[in-house]
Amino acid sequence: MTDGPKSYNSFFCPQCGTEIPDRFLACPGCHKLVYADRLNLLSKSALQAEQEGRLSDALASWRQALELLPPRSKQYEALREKITELGRQVDGLDTAGSGSPVAQDQKSLLGKNRGKAGILGLLAVLLSKLKVLLLGLGKLHTLLSMLLAFGIYWSLWGWKFALGFVLSIYIHEMGHVAALSRYGIKATAPLFIPGLGAFIRLQQKLTNPREDARVGLAGPVWGLGAALVACGLFKATGDMVFAAIGRTGAWINLFNLMPVWQLDGGRGFQSLSRWQRWLVLAVMGLMLYVTGEKLLLLLMVLAFFQALRKDAPREPDMTGLIEFAFLVAILSAMTTIPVQTAAP
Repeated sequence: MTDGPKSYNSFFCPQCGTEIPDRFLACPGCHKLVYADRLNLLSKSALQAEQEGRLSDALASWRQALELLPPRSKQYEALREKITELGRQVDGLDTAGSGSPVAQDQKSLLGKNRGKAGILGLLAVLLSKLKVLLLGLGKLHTLLSMLLAFGIYWSLWGWKFALGFVLSIYIHEMGHVAALSRYGIKATAPLFIPGLGAFIRLQQKLTNPREDARVGLAGPVWGLGAALVACGLFKATGDMVFAAIGRTGAWINLFNLMPVWQLDGGRGFQSLSRWQRWLVLAVMGLMLYVTGEKLLLLLMVLAFFQALRKDAPREPDMTGLIEFAFLVAILSAMTTIPVQTAAP
């Protein structure tokens, strides 16, 4: 019997000749990075994107590079800090896009004509959101699972409510996708599971709690937008089905704000300091008093235990606090919309 290689996928380091087992990111002998050439290309691409103001593209390249570095290495930690800093810069950009040509044009026009620049910025925002929504529909598994869910809900509640309900869930999930794309993180398009809603699967890891919070709360923010559109259609047409869609969408998004596990609220709480968590709990109590929505009782119990935890970040996250409190207040208020249909 002849001796074979120790590992089917192993190879030898071109620098020192040491055998490198499969999935190793560095040579165990001389510590040369296995993907050094690939890392150089990604680094050049990321730096060029940064210079051109395309921060989301830069983040995408840096994240790919991070996956090729050994965890807990100095290079890994340094790059992780850089990604965190770029993420903060992305949060500080205007809503027209992450350094896109549209955003640059808007900035140049702002000094000349603020009114026109504001209109261009609003149009850019709307077009970017529409582009994201249409992008998800181009995925076969999303479209087929969406049609399956629509058919099941149609048989239960009628086609109007079923269509609005499915679209509300889809918009919620695409809010997560849009936020992930903004941070340069790869993710799948939504997959619908009738009776359980829909979900997306991350293909890369989030770098820090602040990113996790932004991505988590993006779903309810977009879901709130869908519910408000439904309420606007109710005001315009008087059709109670739209009121039912708006109220149901608001309740589901409020349910998702439960600060536990992988629900959006649990992720949103990750970046809040202890005193901020107590403040969100107070907002929940106030809205319970104002609206009488019993779901808030469950949210309050979970928020109470989260506020007691000692592993909360010391640095407060004001953006996360404002988003969370705003969502709790508006969504709670929308659950009081009077509905006179058989829809849930």
